[in-house]
Amino acid sequence: MSSTSYSTLIYKSTLVASVGGLLFGYDTAVISGAIGFMKVYYQLSDVMTGWVASCALLGCIVGAMYSGKLSDRVGRKKVLMLSAFLFVISSAGTAIAPDLWFFVLFRIIGGMGIGIASMLSPMYISEMAPARIRGRLISIFQLGIVSGILVIYFVNAYIAGIHNENWNITTGWRWMFGSGVIPSVIFILLLLTVPESPRWLASRKRNSEALAILTKINGTERALQELKSIDGSLQDKTPFSFSDLKTLQLKRALITGILLAVLSQITGINAIMYYAPEIFKSTGVGSDSAFMQTILVGIINVIFTLVAIKYVDHWGRKKLLLLGTTGMAICLFVTGLVFYQQQQGYLLLIAILGYIACFAMSLGPLTFVVIAEIFPTKSRAMAMSVATFFLWLAVFAVSQTFPVMVGSLGNAYTFWIYMIIAVFTFIFIWKMIPETKGKTLEEIEKEWTD
Repeated sequence: MSSTSYSTLIYKSTLVASVGGLLFGYDTAVISGAIGFMKVYYQLSDVMTGWVASCALLGCIVGAMYSGKLSDRVGRKKVLMLSAFLFVISSAGTAIAPDLWFFVLFRIIGGMGIGIASMLSPMYISEMAPARIRGRLISIFQLGIVSGILVIYFVNAYIAGIHNENWNITTGWRWMFGSGVIPSVIFILLLLTVPESPRWLASRKRNSEALAILTKINGTERALQELKSIDGSLQDKTPFSFSDLKTLQLKRALITGILLAVLSQITGINAIMYYAPEIFKSTGVGSDSAFMQTILVGIINVIFTLVAIKYVDHWGRKKLLLLGTTGMAICLFVTGLVFYQQQQGYLLLIAILGYIACFAMSLGPLTFVVIAEIFPTKSRAMAMSVATFFLWLAVFAVSQTFPVMVGSLGNAYTFWIYMIIAVFTFIFIWKMIPETKGKTLEEIEKEWTD
């Protein structure tokens, strides 16, 4: 079998799983275009604005926490299908919600879908991917996320331009949320066309099915070697439980994964993704201009995610992470300075675009790459659930506190706090993150165990 023919399945599976990332980005960023209109419609305070913007994250936390255990029981593919159905229910429900609390309920349901996709999509890709291109393929999941963000920025801008401000306040934001039904249904149909994870199949003693999939991906000889390596990593017959996460073998990997997940978010990325139009409006630009600048944020996000995809398996994870966090700290300092000096003009836009570019080529995709790689096969689903749970807890904290921080400290000091966290993140990556490029998941597992 030629390398071209057996690579077709892995790229197809990666792209389908990455549609889960697209829905993740689409559903989280839709609030950025709607929150300004909802604030007027429901007469929201700063605290309530933060709650409405971040309520979906409670669902994300629940989805991330329980999807690992569920996927160990019934398979990765079926639980991804569940996330797609939750996206459909949420998109329809938020569009027709009769009051704010029904809206919040359906956003939490959608958040459960996001939490599942954020954990399972990169894990599914990591369990399918050959070692030589695994970083690139998991990074495509992040490309799905930023593509979803960019698409919804365009959709929001289009819907906001259909009628006047009053229509947007009463109706337009509902259309923004309802539009998510279309990509959700597409995700359901695409999932029907891809196989189950071979590592999950092997863990269920369905070795013939696992070998068939590995052969299509790697060729016969390499597939036999990989299946033997997977079986070796599954020799421990005792059932996995949460108590296993406390063992010395897993503790270092788990602490590293949790800290990377948390730090990737508390550098402020979702403050910008959720509130970008409101940030730009605060400098005095109009609503239309703020939406167009927000679209620029989305375009830069996509372009520099492609940079990460191109270089992650060449430069390695650690080098890209260090480079990106350095740039993020510099751009956050400049952003705070612009607000502190109350400047007008394009310097704020340049600083925010620079921050987005640095995040998109480093912490954005590579957080998912690293936490999908560093855990053993037996405990990968549960350990990733824990790490992703803390990631969403951090996202919730940032999105909930950002309006309050801006209201009490001002924009300048808020962004300088994020800058200090970015500097700490650089030090953590330098000291703690291992380089995993070019190694099989079983080789990485052996290094952590040793």
